[in-house]
Amino acid sequence: QVQLVESGGGLVQAGGSLRLSCAASRSVHSMGWYRQAPGKERELVARNNGVATYADSVKGRFTITRDNAKNTLYLQMDSLKPEDTAVYYCNADYYGLVYWGPGTQVTVSS
Repeated sequence: QVQLVESGGGLVQAGGSLRLSCAASRSVHSMGWYRQAPGKERELVARNNGVATYADSVKGRFTITRDNAKNTLYLQMDSLKPEDTAVYYCNADYYGLVYWGPGTQVTVSS
Protein backbone atom coordinates (compact mmCIF):
# COMPACT_ATOMS: atom_id res chain seq x y z
CA GLN A 1 0.00 0.00 0.00
CA VAL A 2 1.05 3.60 -0.62
CA GLN A 3 0.20 6.67 1.43
CA LEU A 4 0.39 10.07 -0.25
CA VAL A 5 0.38 13.41 1.55
CA GLU A 6 0.15 16.70 -0.32
CA SER A 7 1.23 20.08 1.02
CA GLY A 8 1.86 23.60 -0.22
CA GLY A 9 -1.59 24.74 -1.23
CA GLY A 10 -3.01 28.10 -0.25
CA LEU A 11 -4.39 31.42 -1.38
CA VAL A 12 -2.43 33.47 -3.92
CA GLN A 13 -3.14 36.41 -6.19
CA ALA A 14 -3.29 36.00 -9.95
CA GLY A 15 0.20 36.01 -11.41
CA GLY A 16 1.68 34.54 -8.25
CA SER A 17 3.36 31.22 -7.60
CA LEU A 18 2.92 28.17 -5.38
CA ARG A 19 4.89 24.96 -4.98
CA LEU A 20 3.04 21.76 -4.14
CA SER A 21 4.72 18.72 -2.64
CA CYS A 22 3.56 15.12 -2.43
CA ALA A 23 5.38 12.71 -0.15
CA ALA A 24 4.91 9.01 -0.86
CA SER A 25 5.39 6.34 1.79
CA ARG A 26 7.42 4.20 -0.61
CA SER A 27 9.03 4.26 -4.03
CA VAL A 28 6.49 4.15 -6.83
CA HIS A 29 6.68 3.95 -10.58
CA SER A 30 4.55 6.76 -11.91
CA MET A 31 3.27 9.85 -10.14
CA GLY A 32 1.17 12.76 -11.19
CA TRP A 33 -0.93 15.75 -10.24
CA TYR A 34 -4.64 16.09 -10.90
CA ARG A 35 -7.09 18.81 -9.95
CA GLN A 36 -10.81 19.17 -9.45
CA ALA A 37 -12.63 22.48 -9.50
CA PRO A 38 -16.14 22.86 -8.03
CA GLY A 39 -18.73 21.34 -10.32
CA LYS A 40 -16.11 19.90 -12.67
CA GLU A 41 -14.54 16.50 -13.21
CA ARG A 42 -11.07 15.69 -11.95
CA GLU A 43 -8.50 16.36 -14.66
CA LEU A 44 -4.85 15.58 -15.26
CA VAL A 45 -2.48 18.49 -14.65
CA ALA A 46 0.92 16.86 -15.09
CA ARG A 47 2.50 13.44 -14.86
CA ASN A 48 6.05 12.17 -14.35
CA ASN A 49 6.97 8.59 -15.13
CA GLY A 50 10.45 9.45 -16.26
CA VAL A 51 9.07 11.82 -18.86
CA ALA A 52 7.04 14.87 -17.87
CA THR A 53 3.73 15.50 -19.59
CA TYR A 54 1.38 18.44 -19.08
CA ALA A 55 -2.17 19.46 -19.76
CA ASP A 56 -2.31 22.13 -22.45
CA SER A 57 -3.83 24.58 -19.98
CA VAL A 58 -0.70 24.58 -17.78
CA LYS A 59 2.11 24.14 -20.30
CA GLY A 60 4.77 26.80 -19.88
CA ARG A 61 3.46 27.77 -16.43
CA PHE A 62 3.72 24.60 -14.33
CA THR A 63 6.74 22.34 -13.84
CA ILE A 64 6.58 18.83 -12.41
CA THR A 65 9.69 17.39 -10.81
CA ARG A 66 10.48 14.37 -8.72
CA ASP A 67 13.05 13.56 -6.04
CA ASN A 68 13.29 9.77 -6.10
CA ALA A 69 15.61 9.70 -3.09
CA LYS A 70 12.86 11.33 -1.02
CA ASN A 71 9.90 9.66 -2.79
CA THR A 72 8.54 13.16 -3.28
CA LEU A 73 6.80 14.77 -6.22
CA TYR A 74 6.64 18.53 -6.73
CA LEU A 75 4.57 20.90 -8.81
CA GLN A 76 5.91 24.39 -9.30
CA MET A 77 3.04 26.61 -10.38
CA ASP A 78 3.87 30.03 -11.81
CA SER A 79 1.76 32.72 -13.45
CA LEU A 80 -1.29 31.36 -11.66
CA LYS A 81 -4.73 32.24 -12.98
CA PRO A 82 -8.12 32.25 -11.24
CA GLU A 83 -9.10 29.26 -13.38
CA ASP A 84 -6.34 27.26 -11.68
CA THR A 85 -8.41 27.32 -8.50
CA ALA A 86 -9.12 23.71 -7.50
CA VAL A 87 -8.28 20.95 -5.10
CA TYR A 88 -5.02 19.42 -6.28
CA TYR A 89 -4.50 15.70 -5.81
CA CYS A 90 -1.37 13.61 -5.97
CA ASN A 91 -1.68 10.27 -7.74
CA ALA A 92 0.65 7.28 -7.78
CA ASP A 93 0.75 4.00 -9.63
CA TYR A 94 2.24 1.07 -7.73
CA TYR A 95 2.25 -2.27 -9.53
CA GLY A 96 -0.96 -1.41 -11.33
CA LEU A 97 -2.79 -0.10 -8.28
CA VAL A 98 -3.69 3.59 -8.18
CA TYR A 99 -3.45 5.64 -5.00
CA TRP A 100 -4.64 9.17 -4.25
CA GLY A 101 -3.71 11.72 -1.64
CA PRO A 102 -6.38 13.65 0.30
CA GLY A 103 -5.79 16.80 -1.78
CA THR A 104 -4.69 20.35 -1.10
CA GLN A 105 -6.70 23.47 -1.91
CA VAL A 106 -5.28 26.06 -4.28
CA THR A 107 -7.20 29.32 -4.57
CA VAL A 108 -6.15 32.05 -7.00
CA SER A 109 -7.80 35.43 -6.52
CA SER A 110 -8.24 37.90 -9.36
